[in-house]
Amino acid sequence: MNAAAALTVTDASPRLREPGLWPAGVERRRVPALGMLALPVFCGDEVEIVDPQGLQVAHVAGFNHLGESVTTALGIAANTGGERMAKCLAAAAADANGGASAQRLAGKLREHNIDLSRAQVAELLAGESRPGNAASFVCEVDALCLVCAPGEELLAGASPSPGEAPSPASPSPTESPSPASPSPAASPSPASSLPPTELIVFIRRAAATTVAAEPPPLPEPLADPRADMRIAQSTAAAYEVAAGEYIQVIDVEGRQCSDFQCFDRAQLERGVERCLDATTTRALIGAAYPKPGLYAKFYDVDFEPLVEVVQDTCGRHDSFGLACTAKYYDDAGYPGHVNCSDNFNRALQPYQVAPRKGWMAMNLFFNTFFDDAYQFTFDDPWSRPGDYVLLRALKDMVCVSSACPCDIDPANGWNPTDIHLRLYARDKLFKRALAFRKTPDEEPQMTLETGFHPRTSKLTRNFTEYANHWLAQSYTNLGAVAEYWACREAVAVADLSPLRKAEVVGPDAERLLQLCVTRDMRRLSDGQVVYTAMCHESGGMIDDGTVFRLRPDNWRWVGGGDESILWLRRQAEERGLRVWVKDSTAQLHNLQVQGPRSLEVLREVIRTRPDQAAVDELQWFRFSIARVVVGGRGRDGDGVPVVLSRTGYTGERGYEIFCHPKHAPQVWDAVWDAGQSAGIKPLGLEALDMLRIEAGLAFAGNEFDDQTDPFEAGIGFTVADKADDFIGKRALQKRKANPQRRLVGLELAGDEPAATGDGVFAGAQQVGVITSGMRSPALRKNIALCRIAVEYAAPGRDRQLEVGKLDGHQKRLPCAVTAFPHYDPKKTRVRGATPPQLKQ
Repeated sequence: MNAAAALTVTDASPRLREPGLWPAGVERRRVPALGMLALPVFCGDEVEIVDPQGLQVAHVAGFNHLGESVTTALGIAANTGGERMAKCLAAAAADANGGASAQRLAGKLREHNIDLSRAQVAELLAGESRPGNAASFVCEVDALCLVCAPGEELLAGASPSPGEAPSPASPSPTESPSPASPSPAASPSPASSLPPTELIVFIRRAAATTVAAEPPPLPEPLADPRADMRIAQSTAAAYEVAAGEYIQVIDVEGRQCSDFQCFDRAQLERGVERCLDATTTRALIGAAYPKPGLYAKFYDVDFEPLVEVVQDTCGRHDSFGLACTAKYYDDAGYPGHVNCSDNFNRALQPYQVAPRKGWMAMNLFFNTFFDDAYQFTFDDPWSRPGDYVLLRALKDMVCVSSACPCDIDPANGWNPTDIHLRLYARDKLFKRALAFRKTPDEEPQMTLETGFHPRTSKLTRNFTEYANHWLAQSYTNLGAVAEYWACREAVAVADLSPLRKAEVVGPDAERLLQLCVTRDMRRLSDGQVVYTAMCHESGGMIDDGTVFRLRPDNWRWVGGGDESILWLRRQAEERGLRVWVKDSTAQLHNLQVQGPRSLEVLREVIRTRPDQAAVDELQWFRFSIARVVVGGRGRDGDGVPVVLSRTGYTGERGYEIFCHPKHAPQVWDAVWDAGQSAGIKPLGLEALDMLRIEAGLAFAGNEFDDQTDPFEAGIGFTVADKADDFIGKRALQKRKANPQRRLVGLELAGDEPAATGDGVFAGAQQVGVITSGMRSPALRKNIALCRIAVEYAAPGRDRQLEVGKLDGHQKRLPCAVTAFPHYDPKKTRVRGATPPQLKQ
């Protein structure tokens, strides 16, 4: 079966697209790399397994209710054993990010006497699988179907070409490679040494064609629930929870609102109603509504916390509107319409809660916003089938939840449906997480911890979600300014593991990158890195990033977002190139070691083979395959494989260490211990932002987006005058010849910093916009980056420019264009020449 066929319509006219909402009877599931999916299948169900990135085998096994292997009865031939499936499940259960679900699956398999190591397994999509290749089968029996995405871990500095088997034993890092080792120039062909990647499974239920459509299956429980409750559409229900227990509110079919309210039970028993107060909550957290992280709690009017948000897969809710009321429907011409406020009143009667005409509530999944005229309005919810919010009770509480009945507007997508509740005991432990989707069609992936998180979490609790990972904003007993000075004067370490990495491999790897990035890939040598832009045909930027050339047919892309990797894969597919773009973000985590004393620290812990540049020899934008010495300083102890690059994001001399996440704590410890005498400090995102603004380094969403070209983003130097054609070349040539805007530096009078989005004015006319701003500790100035009309881009104070605050006109901050970048414009520090110590 082709999954796309399930969505085919015979009418060729344009139709409304609602990504992520699949037709009745069609389910889409994700199998993570090195992970496993368990799904019940029934006779006649069609299953399709898609390899979106290529070169990823699928292992499939089936079991009946007795735990007996029935793989062949799924309509596929068993051709291998289950050892790799068992290994994947064991590895997944030990994973810090997804171990809980794998542990539950392993427990259920044991309950049913299922031994994976002895299972009959079908290996599908073997050989030179192209991106998008699929294998499908029709189930001949009812069974539990297990789908696994097996593979081997990608170790930094140990990545053979596709098709080369890893050598049985790696040579000592201090020895030359053995003559028997695979040659770097070996002819590449697909094989197993690339990073394992995800699989997508589509299930088309046979029952959907013969009976009325059933609601989509609920997501797997997060743990064994102590209670399951279905709230039928257009109703509400009250329930009790104890302090520490969890409430999971699930949107069963998607696009359905659920109002939530809760009461302090102890207060209620004394006749005092203290419930969730949305206004108080917004004032205390400084946001429209809480979300997982530091500001996650709801409060009552006495400032007492009642409940906190632990997980959220939707991310779009409302705390401004009331639960729907009789008056709302009366005024719209629907007198007597059922409403959430009256449903709340009925549900709360047993608790002697005074009825209200309109209930303040947290309106989960309700998609509201204020328009440019400050009108409060709403549209279809963002929630998909199975989306949920997980709450933790902070007191013994009486709660009430609704399945909103509104069918007269888009509040519930015009079609009210059910809400499902699960309650979990207080002894369960759930990690804080938000959902992230690479594309609108994707299943949610919850916020991850990096390989360095076990170390950074001991130094701070101030984390923020960044690119689907938790990263430190700042560190306890330091703060952004102290961390900043540590990088400018000594050495600092920053976890930037969320940067997206992709292995670009195959005979057409160079050709693909030459087509998709603005720099000239044909000028790179092995061991070289280059910073580049990636653009649309219009010249607007997709991303910026670095390209590493490992070997002639082995390249690595490191960028800021997923779109650049998807773009590379799409261009390869459309042009029929023999190249694979394999996401390796989960396999390569990176630690930046930055500052004038960074070399001094790394001398203690880095060792390289004779054919690689030693750390003292490593030049700017070069990298070496290396080892980090662990277990002690000096040359003793075991080493872990890494890639060491002379790159960074601070404007200081610095390096990046790329390693497998399982080695990340060892790498951190080695660098941290070696850096103590140099005054090493951790570096959070707040300080990193200060450093990169001073150095004039671009950040996606601030200095560039898909409407901005590299010249306007201040990185026009990345657009090479290369003979080969590349995507966006003609548009960029026109833009370069006829520039409209330029990124410049500004100095502002006074100490009030400019904020991203502030207008820059010449009199009444806006001529620019602030992209980033800060007070510079080193320069002792108030500075900003600004994209401005070229007529006003020349440095000097001959033009009267002002940054507009408030409405842009009622407060003006005088400013002037200055040299760009503000800090070290000749790049002497980042290249390695360190001027005298900066004065504070």
